[in-house]
Amino acid sequence: MTMRRRRRLLIRLLAAAGACSIGSPALCVVGPASEDQSFSAHVVMVLKRGVDRAGFCTGVVVAPRAVLTAAHCVTAVKDMRVHYRDDAGRPVLIDVEAVAVHPLFRADALTKRVVSIDLALVRTRTPLDARFSAAELDDGGGVAVGRSLRIFGYGVAREGEGNSAGVLRSAALRVRAPLSAILLWAEDPNGAGAGACTGDSGGPILSDDGRQVLAIATWATGSGARHCGTVTQGPLVAPQRGWIDSVLKAWRL
Repeated sequence: MTMRRRRRLLIRLLAAAGACSIGSPALCVVGPASEDQSFSAHVVMVLKRGVDRAGFCTGVVVAPRAVLTAAHCVTAVKDMRVHYRDDAGRPVLIDVEAVAVHPLFRADALTKRVVSIDLALVRTRTPLDARFSAAELDDGGGVAVGRSLRIFGYGVAREGEGNSAGVLRSAALRVRAPLSAILLWAEDPNGAGAGACTGDSGGPILSDDGRQVLAIATWATGSGARHCGTVTQGPLVAPQRGWIDSVLKAWRL
């Protein structure tokens, strides 16, 4: 693919970020207006296109050629790219070579009200830039209600405004009930509406010290007419370490 075609693809995908939807939950951080680069060495964007729509998610770097994201963010490898900007701010698009979807992922989980592990691993054709490094994934498990968290994502800063996406932002959250052995539920401790929204699916939910990835954002809901800002949810990483490590081993990464 030529540089010109890559740029056209990037523009189409970024322009496609639309309103949040519970039925089609590609999510991101609502609230903070300024960017936060403190975790940027471990986070990229995952772009995808389809016949009648395109979009993007956030992804967590777990190896030089592997990104952990949400399963609902992936599609055929020919229609996906991993995106970031180089040191000069120029857009970089990396071809995707393989995708592994968690065997317990159910695309119809919301309508069928069944358990789903919304995780996928993406293998790039070439290594990411040397400035990226693997994030530390939690392997202990177990969180307590009230524990402080931090979420990162490239999604919209204002719900329904796609042009506010594409900047890495963070927000403070805390664990809320119900406690689950496989899912994390989180909320804005200040009640100001921060949390996951369009573009943030696949983004990391970190421990309060910002050291370990505890969960991956996959779903959010809001109050009234909003679809974001009340509750953020995602699968805990620790219970899925066996699957993650086995895929990376099979990929020899």
